[in-house]
Amino acid sequence: MTRTVIFDLDGTLADTSGDLIAAANMALSEMGFAPQLNRGQDDATAFRGGRAMLRLAAERMALAEAEAMIERGYPLLLDAYGRDIDRHTSLYPGAMAAVGRLRAAGVAVGICTNKPEGLAIQLLDRLGISDQFASLIGADTLPTRKPDAAPYRAAVDAAGGALERSFLVGDTETDRKTARAAGVPCALVTFGPTGRAVAELEPEALVDHFDAFDTVVAQLLP
Repeated sequence: MTRTVIFDLDGTLADTSGDLIAAANMALSEMGFAPQLNRGQDDATAFRGGRAMLRLAAERMALAEAEAMIERGYPLLLDAYGRDIDRHTSLYPGAMAAVGRLRAAGVAVGICTNKPEGLAIQLLDRLGISDQFASLIGADTLPTRKPDAAPYRAAVDAAGGALERSFLVGDTETDRKTARAAGVPCALVTFGPTGRAVAELEPEALVDHFDAFDTVVAQLLP
């Protein structure tokens, strides 16, 4: 059975917070509101998705009709993000070298993200790394998204792997819940906005830097 590692995308392989926040502020501007989100301060919210950013903006503006604004703004946010998807985005140090080592060792590698599939593909293409992953499951690939286990299982299957010899690498509680739902180990990165606070989610492993990722693989995929 092929060993498999499935990665989250935003906040795990790449720091996409700058472009996500810019897209959220653009959507707010198109709806007649002042920008509400700040890079650095709101990165953790950005990694939770577009609706989370708009909800935070609504709270800051004390909007009475918050949900209506979120539903109106979400398509505007996605459109703005697609127009300028990689201006500020960068891969985390050592991420693709770690992926390369996995592939060289015969480990299947895929992505399971809550970014819409089309935008995820667009971003991987712009970063020049699409050919490094055997699968990609996005938020809208299936009827359900993380933390439901189905997208994770689909990512493993599409990569040619076996669920019982796989684990998920992520950065948020959503990833931790997904791994639990799928019955697989989880490794959480500590270089995101919340730092080592992710240890409170009790993952099977922590990733402080991708240079040391081989140790995690040896631990979780013996």
